[in-house]
Amino acid sequence: MRGTVSAMQIPAGHVTLEGELTVPPDAKGLVLFAHGSGSGRHSPRNQFVAGVLQNAGMATLLFDLLTKAEEDEDSSTGHLRFDIELLAGRLVHAARATREEPEVRHLNLGFFGASTGGGAAIVAAAQLGEKIRAVVSRGGRPDLAGSALGQVTAATLLIVGGEDPVVIQLNEQALRGLHCEKALRIVRGAGHLFEEPGTLDCVADLAAEWFSQHFGSERA
Repeated sequence: MRGTVSAMQIPAGHVTLEGELTVPPDAKGLVLFAHGSGSGRHSPRNQFVAGVLQNAGMATLLFDLLTKAEEDEDSSTGHLRFDIELLAGRLVHAARATREEPEVRHLNLGFFGASTGGGAAIVAAAQLGEKIRAVVSRGGRPDLAGSALGQVTAATLLIVGGEDPVVIQLNEQALRGLHCEKALRIVRGAGHLFEEPGTLDCVADLAAEWFSQHFGSERA
């Protein structure tokens, strides 16, 4: 069950970002994806997780947090991928843009972040407050959110690979800074990118369960 797919133009200050909005029948919520460095809306991993969420009855918005020119710049300098405030701002713009889309404007919102996108999702959730119901971070860097951790009200799930000890430690540190409903799940045998057989399936299932639980039946 994929649903209707449409291209979405997202105004974000002086730039316009490209997105892909997928809405299954009777969607119970909308999940916006925030990818990490060197990734985008066509990321196979994010596309896979989005497909599982769509099958679980959730709409998804995959979009590029950076423009093509910014991606080219970042590939040589690497400075934009760690600009959490910039990435979080783009995510906030995207969340607000969805409120103008008739198909999804009534749906509860959630964020799915990967790598540095996990930190951006935390900061954006802190800025948007009660407008965001749930956040899931995959192999993310929520520690980069700093003081924003304590301001998050959305239920937050941190997922880390069992073979990624440094990121496990960083996520454990971030978990202590969160004062909302929260959980940390470690996927046994998984590395940072969850490329091992079955590990990304586990991430997708955990995310679908978390979003389903916290979207509920209420509308935004």
